[in-house]
Amino acid sequence: MPGVHNLQLLSRRQLDAVQRRLTSPSRRLALLAPSNARIPNEFHDVRGDREGHRALFSQMQRFRGQVYLQDGAIKESDLIDGHHVVEADDYSWHLLVHDDNGMVAGCIRYQAHDLKSLFLPLSVFSSAIAACPQWGPALKRAVHSEVTLAKNLDLSFVEVGGWALAEHIRGTSEALRMGLAAYSLGQLMGGAVGMSTATRRHCSSSILRRMGGRSLEHAGAVIPAYYDPQYECEMEILRFHSWNPNPRYMLWVEEIRQSLQHIPVISDEAWALAAAG
Repeated sequence: MPGVHNLQLLSRRQLDAVQRRLTSPSRRLALLAPSNARIPNEFHDVRGDREGHRALFSQMQRFRGQVYLQDGAIKESDLIDGHHVVEADDYSWHLLVHDDNGMVAGCIRYQAHDLKSLFLPLSVFSSAIAACPQWGPALKRAVHSEVTLAKNLDLSFVEVGGWALAEHIRGTSEALRMGLAAYSLGQLMGGAVGMSTATRRHCSSSILRRMGGRSLEHAGAVIPAYYDPQYECEMEILRFHSWNPNPRYMLWVEEIRQSLQHIPVISDEAWALAAAG
């Protein structure tokens, strides 16, 4: 996946500049729930709307495809009827940003895996470095360590990706908010050990590091950046823990968490499955 390339315009100076409380209402957010998801009680505006979910889901995939195509991360032939389609989309939560016209202007995918499954369909194992004879085995062991941590702490294991932002909101606080929302979502869903693939092309990986992301490691060796021939760029695989963002952004994560509790959560079921109390 192209990862978080749309955070490209946020420099260190800009990140520091937006490190303060919001002084004006944010753009509207919505959260699409995957099928048969048990929606945590922390969300207060849950809506069962099959047609609305399908419409936003399609709009999100089309928007993401346009952004990735314009950025050069994919080719026209990678799209299906103008949509950027990946299998993980169907099993993931999608946080959407809407512009003043009600159109999708930003998105992020949050995929929580079932740790009881004997086979975890992790996207990270489809990366170019996973096939590397030198680093592939170390990567798999490093990922296994993170999965084991999630199991031992009785937390979710998630992969975050599918990032895209419209040009007119790149370089704004919205980009930072979308990045930090992964921590906030993880907290709302009971805590998470997470992983994300990020490109170095536009300093996206370094931005995520400043938020609290860290390199994967195995036996004291850091899993290095690698070249992805499909997207023709240098990539990194970063891990994060929902309870441990960079302390300088802790207040932001808390504010985002509180705001997410009141956004529409749209299920594709006629009725939404409530989480157990």
